[in-house]
Amino acid sequence: MNIEQFWNLIDQARGSASDSADAEHIANQATALLAAHEPQQILDAQQILWDLMAASYQAPLWAAAYLINGGCSDDGFDYFRGWLIAQGRTVFEQVTADADRLADIPAVLAAAAEGIDLEGEQTLSVAWDAYETATGTELPSDAFTINYPDLDPAWDFDFDDHSEVAARLPRVAALYAE
Repeated sequence: MNIEQFWNLIDQARGSASDSADAEHIANQATALLAAHEPQQILDAQQILWDLMAASYQAPLWAAAYLINGGCSDDGFDYFRGWLIAQGRTVFEQVTADADRLADIPAVLAAAAEGIDLEGEQTLSVAWDAYETATGTELPSDAFTINYPDLDPAWDFDFDDHSEVAARLPRVAALYAE
């Protein structure tokens, strides 16, 4: 499995969802689709998933997730990025290039209006669950690596400082104006 095939799998899973923001449903569908692949392809998908998690490990995105979800722990940031991956390649690439583009996403607009969190914890288990379904065994613990980059020190400030976040992410902050 390569990155193109991974994103195609996410697109297929998204196509079966009545609500494109429903990361749990998308993850369940992606798991079922991935489980039909050869074990090595599932292992490849696991590495791709964690490479995407590393690519989205960015302070601006964390600040945006903090605003959107009303706070964001380490685990919460993982779950938010799981949700982001479940939104598909186009959204993922736009948002990782510019976190303020989250303000363009209908699910974010709805979350702001309704006061709901955006998280996709289940997305992080897609390959793990698919491998277990396909092989009857757990995914080997050494099947992938995670190499998170250092966070930008220019973003090392309290994300509760709404004026600082608004200066850096004006469109997302406007959705959550105090």
